Amino acid sequence: MGGFFYVYILKSEVDGKNYTGYTKDLNLRFNQHNNGYVESTKNRRPLKLIYFEACLSQNDALKREKYLKTHYGKMFLKKRLKSYFTG
Repeated sequence: MGGFFYVYILKSEVDGKNYTGYTKDLNLRFNQHNNGYVESTKNRRPLKLIYFEACLSQNDALKREKYLKTHYGKMFLKKRLKSYFTG
């Protein structure tokens, strides 16, 4: 068993926008984002991990990441996270 691939959502504490990505090592990737090693998020730090899912394959994670970036994926996330952000 090769472990999981993680699809994750980060929220910028600067502009309030979300960033969606996937990785094999969630802790390492989160640290890379917050330490400025990721071009697309380095000017949006600090970042907060607000959501993640584990997938069994890289292909599944990539498909899920693409879905979560669509309008319907964003609606799904908004509904899914609503209870966390409203108490």
